[in-house]
Amino acid sequence: MKLLFDNNVPVQLRRHLVGHEVHTAAKLGWQEFKNGDLLDAAQEAGFDVLVTGDKNLSYQQNLTGRKLALVVLPTIDWNQLKVNPGPVAAAVERATPGSFELVETKDIPLRRSNPSKPAL
Repeated sequence: MKLLFDNNVPVQLRRHLVGHEVHTAAKLGWQEFKNGDLLDAAQEAGFDVLVTGDKNLSYQQNLTGRKLALVVLPTIDWNQLKVNPGPVAAAVERATPGSFELVETKDIPLRRSNPSKPAL
């Protein structure tokens, strides 16, 4: 599959999406594109999946009739994603044209950014 990483997706994730052609919005000069424009450009360029950390995108855009699928990450923090990137890869594999795949928070163990500080 041909994947596009939105600006907020850590590029290190690409190493865990073996067998896929991964591009970034920044490398394509699309860093200024927002939501609908990014979806349109990605679909026109033949991408199969847009991977993003923007949880609102699925509510703001109608994917019906699109050839592009959307995979939404529970976090964009690489330190948390790298602990278990498998659910992201599985969501990409499940993606079909016009689908929306939300990687569940329960599948990625989210941690506080400073574990040495006690919870308030």
